Amino acid sequence: MTKFNNFADLANMRAELADSRTDVVDAYDGSFIEHSEFAKLTVVDAPITADMPDADMARRAVEMAIGTIFDVLKDTRMEEFAQQLAWGMVNSFHMTARLAEGREDDAAKKLAEMARQWDPSEIYAVELEETQQLCQTLQGCRESLEAMRDHAAEVYRVETGRPFTATRGSQVSRSGVTASQIQARDYLAARAQERRAQFNPEGPLVLVSGGQDNWHDHAMVWSILDDIKARIPHMVIATTAMRKGVDAMANSWAAANGVKTIAFIPDRRHGKSAGFKRNDRMIDLQPVEALICEGTGIQSHLAQRLRQNGVPLHIRRLTDQQAAPMRNRR
Repeated sequence: MTKFNNFADLANMRAELADSRTDVVDAYDGSFIEHSEFAKLTVVDAPITADMPDADMARRAVEMAIGTIFDVLKDTRMEEFAQQLAWGMVNSFHMTARLAEGREDDAAKKLAEMARQWDPSEIYAVELEETQQLCQTLQGCRESLEAMRDHAAEVYRVETGRPFTATRGSQVSRSGVTASQIQARDYLAARAQERRAQFNPEGPLVLVSGGQDNWHDHAMVWSILDDIKARIPHMVIATTAMRKGVDAMANSWAAANGVKTIAFIPDRRHGKSAGFKRNDRMIDLQPVEALICEGTGIQSHLAQRLRQNGVPLHIRRLTDQQAAPMRNRR
């Protein structure tokens, strides 16, 4: 679990969560909507009358579930496991929302096929109506699960100082409680196929990449990103998808500032050249600025390609960092 020292204090972080409560409440109220009097959750089951959960109760349950894990384990020998347990809870919301989205997509495909093959019979009319009900019900459930996931992710970020990052799939939703982290394959597919707008965020692209080891100076990285955002307010961040170090710092900054991030994971089918091919893909998207911090040959290659393309570049080395703060041990 992250220890809050000079750059943040846990009490201040929880105050930040309280300050954002209006946005969270709005997101819940906008998601826990009953689209029709009837609900239909499967193709075979008949429509039923069932209300949506109370939005305020759902919000409080999520906040209590995630926050209680940290409160119970704080200052005990199990404190270090709180972050992993909370991450698993947030990821459960994420994976369940993805399952609901898959069922919604299947129902939507069936509805589109029926629309193309119109039939004047009563059987067709009933099936069409029930398929519409199925789509609406699954849409409402998916939007509610996304609101709960985004809220749980925000509680996780406030408690740990790190954004929640799913191992599978992009984290996008209509409510947008937190910054969305989008996997590169979804982003590129959106550009090519004009998929949903949330998978194709518009705005000048700023690249961030750095090593995973020995980077601790959040303040330096955040200050550079603050300066870029002041000049490019609608920026979108693209990272090289490292789970630690500079990329993780950039993701944390993005979550705190409502900036969308795109994670470019190397395609391992390319073997040893995967990282370099990933760099070329990022350059092809014509970034407007970049922050590259000392790491491996991957970062050196990316910096070289950026220079060749005339992209304004911030280079930082490990020795540019302020001394690491002493951690208080109990």
